[in-house]
Amino acid sequence: MKILIVDDEQLARIRLKGLLQDHAQYEVVGEAGNGKEAISIYEQLKPDIVLMDIRMPGMDGLEAALHLSRLDNPPAVIFVTAYNDHALQAFEAQAVDYLLKPVREERLLQALERASRPNQAQLMSVNVDEDNKPASRTHIMVKTHGKTHLIPLINIYYFQADQKYTLIHHRDGKALFEESLKSLEAEFGSRFVRIHRNALVAVSCISGIEKNKDGQWQLHFKDIDERLEISRRHLSSVKAVLQQLAT
Repeated sequence: MKILIVDDEQLARIRLKGLLQDHAQYEVVGEAGNGKEAISIYEQLKPDIVLMDIRMPGMDGLEAALHLSRLDNPPAVIFVTAYNDHALQAFEAQAVDYLLKPVREERLLQALERASRPNQAQLMSVNVDEDNKPASRTHIMVKTHGKTHLIPLINIYYFQADQKYTLIHHRDGKALFEESLKSLEAEFGSRFVRIHRNALVAVSCISGIEKNKDGQWQLHFKDIDERLEISRRHLSSVKAVLQQLAT
């Protein structure tokens, strides 16, 4: 079984490798210092199991596990952390096990054995449950030409429904992915506002609204020369957001 170790502390990674050195059935194929590195290295090495710390700079382990769980062939994730206050979130992120530091060799091997032979319930739970997923993402993961890309949420102008897909309009271009506006609105409702049945806009990117010559309300952005139609149904909520921004 191939293993990827993810921890921002080098000594912690060294310790885990030391616990595994006498167990030839487990091969440590890579290391990462944060969640973004873990996702990138996973794409290259395709490990079977990821030993993941939680509190790391940049992207933490919980969000990284959430992104990994959305892949076509996700790895088994075992959290290894010094804190016991993330257990519920860890299992919502589809973790196989949750180990507290300092990790005992016997306990680590037990977790690895469990990850090596997932039962049917675990296999069925690999895909994220939309009702239970933790609302902690700072990035959106998309696949373009077979490669995984992470788009920072702060770089996104708006999400637009495009048939069965959603089109992301962001600072570096556009990208398609398979999440509904409904689920995105539920997760990011404090940062994005629905302006139409097919558009969800980042509040921080809104410059203002105005009527065009036909009497249709439109939204315009701070950084891009683009205008979007605001439906009558959502006009009041958009105005409420603008009032909050003005105070």
